[in-house]
Amino acid sequence: MKSEILSLMIVLALGAIPAHASPADDLLDLYISEGASGFDAERGKAKWFEKHIRKDSGKEVDCATCHGTELSKQGSHARTGKVIEPLAPSANAERLTDTAKIEKWFKRNCKWTWGRECSPQEKGDILTFLRTQ
Repeated sequence: MKSEILSLMIVLALGAIPAHASPADDLLDLYISEGASGFDAERGKAKWFEKHIRKDSGKEVDCATCHGTELSKQGSHARTGKVIEPLAPSANAERLTDTAKIEKWFKRNCKWTWGRECSPQEKGDILTFLRTQ
């Protein structure tokens, strides 16, 4: 009887421990603290396919230019041809698992594609979209 009570107490205690938030959850919380709110996957998808003219080349680009329209497949960098592994977490378990990498690539890719850094709202919407892939 004592072991059953002890087992029950352990199970109840473990259930009270909150699950660790994912790196993506941590970033969404950060973006909220920076003034963003109400992240939306559809809005993120629209931003993903939003066309911009690159100032250096005059070419029209969007995120799919390099990552492709099917994020479960490889893409390739438009200028260098370097292979980009699938961005969809469903196809690449390493995606969206490191906050520093996510932030690094948001900064680099937003500047390359849009000519500026993404806002916290844009990053949150895009991240919410990517998590559905």
